[in-house]
Amino acid sequence: MDSLSSSFLQKHALHHSLPPPPPLRLLQLKISSVKIDEQYTKVPHLTKIFIRAQPKTTQTIRRRRRKNDFLTIFFNSLEDFICKFMDSPLRPSIDPNHVLSGNFAPVKELPPTACSVVSGSLPPSLNGAYIRNGPNPQFFPRGPYHLFDGDGMLHFITISDGEATLCSRFVKTYKYNLEREIGSPVIPNAFSAFNGLPASLARCAVTIGRVLARQYDPRRGIGAANTSLALIEGKLFALCESDLPYRIKLTPGGDIITLGRHESFGEPFMTMTAHPKIDADTGEAFAFRHSIFPPFLTYFRINAEGIKQPEIPIFSLNKASLIHDFAVTKNYAVFPDTQVLMEPREILKGRPPFRVDPEKVPRMGIIPRYAADEREMWWIEVPGCNIMHAVNAWEEDGGDTILMVAPNILEVEHSLERMDLIRASLERIEINVKKKTVRRRAVATGNLDFAVINPAYVGKKNRYVYAAVGSPMPKIGGVVKIDLSLSTTDSGDCTVASHLYPPGCYGGEPFFVAKEPDNPAAEEDDGYLVTYLHNENVEESKFMVMDAKSPTLEIIAAVKLPRRVPYGFHGIFVPECDIKRL
Repeated sequence: MDSLSSSFLQKHALHHSLPPPPPLRLLQLKISSVKIDEQYTKVPHLTKIFIRAQPKTTQTIRRRRRKNDFLTIFFNSLEDFICKFMDSPLRPSIDPNHVLSGNFAPVKELPPTACSVVSGSLPPSLNGAYIRNGPNPQFFPRGPYHLFDGDGMLHFITISDGEATLCSRFVKTYKYNLEREIGSPVIPNAFSAFNGLPASLARCAVTIGRVLARQYDPRRGIGAANTSLALIEGKLFALCESDLPYRIKLTPGGDIITLGRHESFGEPFMTMTAHPKIDADTGEAFAFRHSIFPPFLTYFRINAEGIKQPEIPIFSLNKASLIHDFAVTKNYAVFPDTQVLMEPREILKGRPPFRVDPEKVPRMGIIPRYAADEREMWWIEVPGCNIMHAVNAWEEDGGDTILMVAPNILEVEHSLERMDLIRASLERIEINVKKKTVRRRAVATGNLDFAVINPAYVGKKNRYVYAAVGSPMPKIGGVVKIDLSLSTTDSGDCTVASHLYPPGCYGGEPFFVAKEPDNPAAEEDDGYLVTYLHNENVEESKFMVMDAKSPTLEIIAAVKLPRRVPYGFHGIFVPECDIKRL
């Protein structure tokens, strides 16, 4: 969620020199003939031949290493000085001793390790891998740290014929590799780095110094890939909205490797949402990015072959809003324009570049799904509606009505500082396309977020929603099932099933896995809910499988994990057949 950082210092970017490969000299030869079996065949074309330059001498390499070691010590000393003497007193939301306490504390990587099924049995439909992303700093912070800051770590459980294996690996982003080489955090995060005016200005100066000294190159990405995962055109990606996606691959042995930053979806400094929408019928992915510079919002599509289509800049968004998620239907894309703004000038006041504008009226932006430009986009005011996660959306009344389901953050002023005070109301939002009006009503009474559906119904009318119960957020105390078909003007709570965890036990976002994903006649809720559950009383984590059709969301299998899995964000299930094609 730190997309502001991705635009930081663009004008000062230089190539990172750690560690540079030997330079290449490009020799272009125009070849007009090729000798084959003593005969000449005319082949006019331009061939590029790369000739590797002579390697540097040992003395030059040592001199460069001494310079880099000096710069590292110098900049790290400045960072230590800022943390010790210039930072304002740390608020609980950015105090690492508070944020990283309990099961939020980071863990080390874990190679593939066998697990024990301690209750029930794992059904054949779960042959594959459940992967959950989340922040996990590789170094304990020496200064301010926000929950959103940590390096992405993937905790994934591979299931095959009733047996399970757990593995935890960092996403090897440019940020991760750079900081691992230097031995300490380098890239500042917009949520925590700006803590008082003196410290904010000092950190900006140190960052500029690192870039000018070629210690790091922000053009290569600054994101932690710590938010979610997506399967796009048969490729698996780890995502966060402050960078482009990182492609990852599962190995036959139950391990995971990072293949690299997927620059086909953008250019240097570009980013992409952590919540792309995948149309199960067409294979297309729909995505966007937001920025602190106009255009503040850019919408784009990735076709079924994985090729990014022309972008649509949205200039009618007149302020840099924090747009974390959106929804798509058969014919439209819907964007929430929230009261949370990204304003770099806040740094000059010694504050984070995010603030809530109580005077701003939230809006919804609607644009045709296959629009060629933004001329057909229109906005409608939706007072009191601040959406960070969209569950689903579809069309009714022949396309005259867009129906969207999403949690509405009721105490948006606490969204970044006091997440424990947030309450989210799951709402049904009806947008009349012809009259340009909106009607809203709650479909449940609990504090619900991190809601999911059967992935096959993205952009189509669905009946069931499975939502996490905040206890309070960011901890999750259970899961409820909502039946949207019961939602009428005076229906009230549409909860039809629930499973609350025992005291001291907290889970994560549920994920729905269909029993028969290739059966078009299968019922929408015929499947399983999977998640990680941590028991704080005994410091033990389990992988849980629930029956999604059961009125109690009955647990049908539990797998004891070889070590605890920290709380995190979003996950995905990849079937065994897809793993083989990755």
